[in-house]
Amino acid sequence: MFDFLGNSKKLPAKVGLSKNEYIYNQLLHLTYYWLSAVLLVGAFLFLLFGIVDFFVTPENFSRFFLLRVSCSTILIILSVLNWALGKNTLSVLRIYPIIIAAILVSAATIEIMILNLDGHKSFYYAGLSLIVISALAFIPLNLTFSTICVGLVHLMYIVPIFIFDTITALPVFISNNFFLIATFAIALLWRGSVQKTLIKTFTLQFELQKDKETLQLYSGNLEHLIKERTKELNKSEQMLRSLFEQANDGIIITDSKGTIININRKACEIHGFPKEALIGANIRLIEAEQDHKLFKQRYQRILNGESFIFETRHLKKDGSAISVEVSSKAIEIDGKTYIQSLHRNITDKKKMQKQLLHSQKMDSIGQLAGGISHDFKNILTSIISMAEVTLRMDNLNEFATSNIKMIEQAGRRGTQIVSQLLSFARRGVSDALPLNCNNVIESTCDMLSRLVPKEISLIRQLQEPLPAIEGDVTQIEQVLMNMILNARDSMQGEGKLKIKTETVYLNKNNLDIATEVKPDDYVLITVSDTGCGIPQENLSRIFDPFFTTKVEGKGTGLGLAMVYGIIKEHNGYITVTSPPDKGTTFNIYLPAMKERRSDQNLPENRIEEDLDQDIDLSRLLQ
Repeated sequence: MFDFLGNSKKLPAKVGLSKNEYIYNQLLHLTYYWLSAVLLVGAFLFLLFGIVDFFVTPENFSRFFLLRVSCSTILIILSVLNWALGKNTLSVLRIYPIIIAAILVSAATIEIMILNLDGHKSFYYAGLSLIVISALAFIPLNLTFSTICVGLVHLMYIVPIFIFDTITALPVFISNNFFLIATFAIALLWRGSVQKTLIKTFTLQFELQKDKETLQLYSGNLEHLIKERTKELNKSEQMLRSLFEQANDGIIITDSKGTIININRKACEIHGFPKEALIGANIRLIEAEQDHKLFKQRYQRILNGESFIFETRHLKKDGSAISVEVSSKAIEIDGKTYIQSLHRNITDKKKMQKQLLHSQKMDSIGQLAGGISHDFKNILTSIISMAEVTLRMDNLNEFATSNIKMIEQAGRRGTQIVSQLLSFARRGVSDALPLNCNNVIESTCDMLSRLVPKEISLIRQLQEPLPAIEGDVTQIEQVLMNMILNARDSMQGEGKLKIKTETVYLNKNNLDIATEVKPDDYVLITVSDTGCGIPQENLSRIFDPFFTTKVEGKGTGLGLAMVYGIIKEHNGYITVTSPPDKGTTFNIYLPAMKERRSDQNLPENRIEEDLDQDIDLSRLLQ
């Protein structure tokens, strides 16, 4: 509350306390403190000034000392009383009576000494000035109460003199009163000045305290607001970081020169690099297309504010290339330009698109071939019929007969081609019956054994038991014969031709199968050879009608097209792989029947010739 010198400490203002109430409480506490201090000091000084009595008036020393002891005792009692009352609630009604009592006791004691020592001529009146100075200089009394106290002291001086003393030295009496009045006036002026200073000080303290409380309130609110904002920012940052890291697309942020600033988890997975290896590197390092001019053009368009979407090829850590769809946009942060790019691996998508386009192309070609073949077969039938009728004429010479036979043979070869086109177009007639592919393979291999040179090893790895399929025996035999004879033609000298069967389950995740694959169990027939293989640039065209890699006159280009049509007609799929100098492998997938019937009678495997044609077997399959 107050320090040992009586200086007011900055006490916290009570909630709801007005400025006047605050100043009043502060003055009250200061009055309480200094009153106790002045009372104790006054008690001590009354005893101390007994020394003056001993030298000035030895004859009155004993009596005056008794008065001083009595007065000091009363002052100490009043100090204790003030301290005891101050422990409870402070009040002016408790403090002011103690002040008046102390002044009256002190003034009465001095006045008794004055009356017993020369009366109005006694210089002990100076003690009254000390009382007023002690009270007004240290105790923060308001001006009204101070004036009352001064008046009481002065009355305590002059009234007893007028009653009990005879004024014989009027100038001395007037001089003493003038000195007292001057001293009292100066003390009152001092009290008023100090009181104003105290009020200003307490006013400033109150305002500072209020400002401090307001500042603390604002600080508390600001701290709470900062905590809330920080919490929101942390939540927002966590959400953005989660969105960045857990995005399904790769996100790469680069500066305007292409240096990678940040990269998310998906982008690292796409490229196969750890995050630390890519941050700080230039994005050109993973560009498979080393067209720096195109790269600069793209980046310039992005930096110019364009939202740019493009496809490119990137390199993975293992050196393989992937197709990537990139969506880029320039963003500005703190005055710096960055490029945010979303990367999506479309390698599988491109592969599926390629497969779908190939499938659609083959279907379109098949529909075209089917439409043409029907009309073309009618034309050839007319030509062959007219040739046969003409050959029956008796007046033909040898030259005409030879030419007409050539016309007939050419027509029949055309009919053969038309039949193959119809098979490719899946418009031929087939008998769909349950059959065992192992039986068909065994029968076909036995039949073609004389057409396969002894230098070529024919290996059969057939799964037993093998689920049955539903199909046409003749057409499956045609497929196998075409595969075997093509493999024979691709091997010069020694080689291996392996035919393998097994059961597999296919779904849409098998990317080497056509995109329209139906998830199910399939019988897989694999025909592989160790021949010269197929050039990579021709792999996408081998099933096209009239496309052949054989020398002119040794193939029509319809063999594999017919195979493709037959497999499609059986709701199956066919794929081919041919690594450089490692031969060729055809994989034929045919839907397995749901249940195998033990009592089913599979038809005898055989090759039926077209009743309308006389076709050489080896020539048909070229």
